[in-house]
Amino acid sequence: MERVKLIQNKDLQKEGLHSLYNLLDGVIPKNVLKSKNKAKTWLYGYDPKYDVVVISKTGQVGDVISISGLKIALPIQPSKCLQRHKNPNEQYWEREELPKSLSKIQSIFQWNEMSSDFKDRWVDYIESEFDKREQGLWYMSNGIPTYMTGAHYMYLQWTSIDVGYPDFREANRLLFIYWEACKADKRSFGMVYLKIRRSGFSFMSSSECVNTGTLAKDARVGILSKTGSDAKKMFTDKVVPINSRLPFFFKPIMDGMDKPKTELAFRIPAAKITKKNMYDIDTNELYGLDTTVDWKNTDDNSYDGEKLLLLVHDESGKWIKPNNILNNWRVTKTCLRLGSKVIGKCMMGSTSNALEKGGDNFKKLYSDSDVTKRNANGQTKSGLYSLFIPMEWNMEGFIDRYGMPVFDTPELPKPGIDGEPIVQGAIDYWKNEVDSLKNDPDALNEYYRQFPRTESHAFRDESKQSLFNLTKIYQQIDYNDSLITDHHVTRGSLSWKNGVQDTEVIFSPNNRGRFLVSWTPNKNLQNKVINKRGIKYPGNEHIGAFGCDSYDISGVVGGGGSNGALHGKTMFSMEEAPSDEFFLEYIARPQTAELFFEDVLMACVLYGMPILIENNKPRLLYHFKNRGYRGFCMNRPDKAFTKLSKTERELGGIPNSSESVKQAHASAIESYIESSIGLKNESDMGDMIFTRTLEDWAKFDISNRTKYDASISSGLAIMATQRHLYLPEKKVSKIKINFARYSNKGKYSEIIR
Repeated sequence: MERVKLIQNKDLQKEGLHSLYNLLDGVIPKNVLKSKNKAKTWLYGYDPKYDVVVISKTGQVGDVISISGLKIALPIQPSKCLQRHKNPNEQYWEREELPKSLSKIQSIFQWNEMSSDFKDRWVDYIESEFDKREQGLWYMSNGIPTYMTGAHYMYLQWTSIDVGYPDFREANRLLFIYWEACKADKRSFGMVYLKIRRSGFSFMSSSECVNTGTLAKDARVGILSKTGSDAKKMFTDKVVPINSRLPFFFKPIMDGMDKPKTELAFRIPAAKITKKNMYDIDTNELYGLDTTVDWKNTDDNSYDGEKLLLLVHDESGKWIKPNNILNNWRVTKTCLRLGSKVIGKCMMGSTSNALEKGGDNFKKLYSDSDVTKRNANGQTKSGLYSLFIPMEWNMEGFIDRYGMPVFDTPELPKPGIDGEPIVQGAIDYWKNEVDSLKNDPDALNEYYRQFPRTESHAFRDESKQSLFNLTKIYQQIDYNDSLITDHHVTRGSLSWKNGVQDTEVIFSPNNRGRFLVSWTPNKNLQNKVINKRGIKYPGNEHIGAFGCDSYDISGVVGGGGSNGALHGKTMFSMEEAPSDEFFLEYIARPQTAELFFEDVLMACVLYGMPILIENNKPRLLYHFKNRGYRGFCMNRPDKAFTKLSKTERELGGIPNSSESVKQAHASAIESYIESSIGLKNESDMGDMIFTRTLEDWAKFDISNRTKYDASISSGLAIMATQRHLYLPEKKVSKIKINFARYSNKGKYSEIIR
């Protein structure tokens, strides 16, 4: 049997770029795979032994792929796949019309009235449609065996939308595979999908409402959107028509009107017609199954106290304050579980508003749904699984007839899915649009949010209130997004050698570490500490310095509190070190303040560099002094030592309350952005690799500095490495010597008084 080729575009295979998924080898040992497939013992759901989510319902699995960090075991490829043509070039998805003989039948009751010959003729067809709905479908596309889930098949084959029936798109195939994995995984509450505008999510989720609602027993399906009217419109304009146009063998018997405004009530669900029961469907056995699909107004407490099998959340990134998607999710999450058991799933998808218009809540929910970050129960912080599909994968007008995206401009036109030739690549088109908007920051950021190529594009904020040059900041963020970050930064931890304090500090790579570093000094420069009269001083103060935004209290009422932040930056130096670059970012809040203090101290020791700390929260300064490291704590550079207060002489540090310091701090960041961030000339890009800090600069508000830990810390690091600029002017002594003046008019000189 031919191995399934998952990446259908040969150019992509060659480049290894733009991939939404990876084919994984060796996740399941070959002998195990062979024996379990032979016995058909693979169970649908999460397999903890091999850490894979099995979406096959046949007991057999094939390839294992990774989508957004989630390992998914696909069904095994059958010996024969559906194909519309023998020529590979003519193999693509094509919907089959419902046979005319069956289209005349509107209900199971009419079917029961048909002759035995008629039923014999069509029972295999009907039974196979139920099988495809349950197990999915394999078909040939451009010579490649391609798998789609049952939900995806129902969407393509039986979901009537505004333009007729949907097109096959590779991006949607992967979305439905991911959604099937979310449904199968007992640890998951569903998915949060970060999408582009006009991706078809509203129709796909509406299709899933109907697909789930028409199969379930004694269940409830709910719909929410950015407003109540949007939820209602989705229900009346999408869900209801999709349901009414289903073929009779999938269509349940309904209570109430054919076109309801508030609720679809399925009294009798569609019975699965098989060879055994095709002659007589006993409807008496089907009463009382009571499944409904409805919608609710947008509110923090929507569906509070309800039990839901499926919750569709459309446009959840556009909930405008005071409505809060985070608060709503905390409530509705309880509707999807009984105790520790997940009994329902949420299908959430949206583009994002500007952060101040509800986007910040959606961003937090999305970041809390990373499948690679789980708690001890195996769940993400939100319970959801996040998925992002970049613009170039799903842009209308740039999908070929095989459903594959055309990323780059082709040498020859490609036949599009709509029959029109594709003469330009999606990425080239996007770049041209971006270039045309470069002088209109707000329009550009709106375009980024609607058609993002990266997650940072999707959460791009409005520019109106930004203090700094957003164009340069976002140039740098976009550049960083294009890099394989792991090649440039390492996450890790610091510790004292052999656990003995005040000896040597060691850096250890660690995925759970709190430090992100892009450079560590050579051994000869590490741990350079100079001892003078019992006080320790940094030995590399000519190379660089740190800035720190500290906190004093381990915890705050209700939990949370701002993060502690630490940044390291070099200056211009002849040593073996990067020049004028940030090399360390630390933004975290360890369980105790003491852990944070020790982390900061160890960083200063390892790099042998001084640190500039805000002195309004003095515990960190006392930590340094009490341990003998007062020499590492810089004094405020804008005052002579004799002009410092008693406390400032004792501890060092710089006040955050002084207006002059605030202005100097903001100016330091501003000048650094102008000189070293983004495009510095036609081809030279800045070296600031720490995107989290860049994003903090983009939002920085000088009138409300407390929220911007990374900006405070990084600005102090810049000031520390440019301390010579802030030195107070030395007063020049102006000694006035009055020489006596004389009049020489007479015989003798006389002094002029």
